[in-house]
Amino acid sequence: MKKFIYVAVIGFLLISCGGGDDPVPTPKNEAPTVPTLVAPANNKLCVDNLVSFQWNVSTDSNNDPITYQIQVAKDNQFLQIVKTLEGPANSQNILLEKGVAYYWRVKATDNKSLSSDYSSVYNFYTQGEAVVNHLPFSPELVQPVLNAVLNTATATLKWNASDVDVNDILVFDVYFGTDNPPISKVSENLATNTLDVPVVPSKEYYWKVVVKDDKGGETIGQTWKFKTN
Repeated sequence: MKKFIYVAVIGFLLISCGGGDDPVPTPKNEAPTVPTLVAPANNKLCVDNLVSFQWNVSTDSNNDPITYQIQVAKDNQFLQIVKTLEGPANSQNILLEKGVAYYWRVKATDNKSLSSDYSSVYNFYTQGEAVVNHLPFSPELVQPVLNAVLNTATATLKWNASDVDVNDILVFDVYFGTDNPPISKVSENLATNTLDVPVVPSKEYYWKVVVKDDKGGETIGQTWKFKTN
């Protein structure tokens, strides 16, 4: 009997001490860092329509292999994408049309399909045949940010605009109201890139900007919106 008790106690101790170590937790997968664009530089005029794109490499805290996706479009919202390419290199050569304004961006993805955000958007213009004037680039939203909610009786609309013809003088037509798209022109040939407009509570407002240069070229911007409380 004593022998049986002794064996039972030893067995219990072995069972109590025989558990394996806790498994080593798998490190959380983190997305690669957002690429930063290098070339072509923002607002550049490219004399060759075989365009060389380059961006700085991303880093991955898990040391995962990275691939890059570049998108080139004819609008800054990437609704008219003309080229999408993927690969491990941080550069691409792409043949594009002449005499066209383009917009481009890049994102990084690891081998577990986790992606960074897209980079900032750069624009450039490809030189056309005997081009006299280039159209302005699409305006860029500054404020109010898209879908903002304002608590104010006056909204300050602000945007940025540029033209590869750096000596061109730019003016702006601003459309604003509760219609989508906005149809009421509240300012014409505005020389500054900001405009104060009155608003009322509990409304959704839409606005857009038409950029015009002094040679007759014009570019219609996208529609932006915000709300009031």
